[in-house]
Amino acid sequence: MSGTQEQPRLAVFRSNRSIGLQLINDVEGKTLVSVSAKEVGKAGNKTGQAEKAGRLLAEKALKLGIQRAVFDRGPYKYHGRIKAAAEGARAGGLKF
Repeated sequence: MSGTQEQPRLAVFRSNRSIGLQLINDVEGKTLVSVSAKEVGKAGNKTGQAEKAGRLLAEKALKLGIQRAVFDRGPYKYHGRIKAAAEGARAGGLKF
């Protein structure tokens, strides 16, 4: 799985306390946009923070003209905070 300038890879990192989202152009090895749950602040529980982080990432991506991405959930199962982050990004206007 690899991302380009037009369709970057949306990489997800989840820790016990937080979640981090990045849009990465693998061709050039650059991170185009990044968001962490710390930027969102205390938005309820960790699942709520992940959903708001996904929306914020989509908002930043759309400002840069990025509309599509490839979703890379890494070693994590698609449920809980990972699913909430993906649905938040979709609700924010990002397509994958």
